[in-house]
Amino acid sequence: MYTILKNIPHTQVEEMQRQARWFWEAYFSSMKNIGLTTLQIINDRIYPYAARTYEQWNNPPSVKWSSVSNPLFLPLIPPRSPGFTAVILTYDRIESLFRVIAEISKVPSLAKLLVVWNNQNKSPPEESLWPKVAVPLKVVRTKENKLSNRFFPFDEIETEAVLAIDDDIIMLTSDELQFGYEVWREFPDRLVGYPGRLHLWDHELGKWKYESEWTNEVSMVLTGAAFYHKYFNYLYTYKMPGDIKNWVDAHMNCEDIAMNFLVANITGKAPIKVTPRKKFKCPECTAIDGLSLDQTHMVERSECINKFASVFGTMPLKVVEHRADPVLYKDDFPEKLKSYPNIGSL
Repeated sequence: MYTILKNIPHTQVEEMQRQARWFWEAYFSSMKNIGLTTLQIINDRIYPYAARTYEQWNNPPSVKWSSVSNPLFLPLIPPRSPGFTAVILTYDRIESLFRVIAEISKVPSLAKLLVVWNNQNKSPPEESLWPKVAVPLKVVRTKENKLSNRFFPFDEIETEAVLAIDDDIIMLTSDELQFGYEVWREFPDRLVGYPGRLHLWDHELGKWKYESEWTNEVSMVLTGAAFYHKYFNYLYTYKMPGDIKNWVDAHMNCEDIAMNFLVANITGKAPIKVTPRKKFKCPECTAIDGLSLDQTHMVERSECINKFASVFGTMPLKVVEHRADPVLYKDDFPEKLKSYPNIGSL
């Protein structure tokens, strides 16, 4: 033992002494510090996502970064390992639902599939008929047919990341979905999605207008295909201002706009549109099948924006002129060397 200790370099001894001194001063030098340390450990056990990292526990805080904090008091980058839970809202489009499940199941970071069965008059298919996937697949039957059911904080959602996706979004590739998840990991307080939309001020009518045409700007991403933190499920279900949630359920419309309002109002930030794809219409769906194809749908979307802005007392949506694409997107580079070779088309 003496020989081992003697061979430790003096510089390493000094470094270990400094580390021990910092441990003592930070965690054990007084009853106050001991109490705060104990409470922090308990907090880390209860809220693992907000827990301190190994580096934060064991390294003295840097003066340079000591004043920087995440707006949601969460780590800047959540852990990679848990992956995301795909929450699919469905009614009775079985064929397209199964196609969506089959494509999502190819995404490497998928942790669980949760199907929200919103049809009270029809039972979901028998278990033997569902696609065979390598991750847990859970079907939850709702008591009422409400669009807000897609944002309910189900106990089955164990990951921090949630992918909300409609049962007719059959065109997104596994590369597009994996890339979207990686972008969300960098911005866990944002809505990160694929279909982009914009709100505009109509000077003639003196009110807000919903715009779905392709433009240079984006202020919303539709939750028919979007990643977000599960924390927003709780806020949407239990803390949504005014009667917005009831409005959405009564009109069977605008739950995605409401979620955009909610997130933007809390973070003060715009959503992030990922990948160049702009077309999201289901080729097999008829006008009867698709809610968004109804002629009155677009008019009501504008009404929703004005209604929500009135309830919030402000217009929280932020406009941006950029999107996120893979670094080598459109580069003349061998496809096999790209991280996301099948990023989809317009």
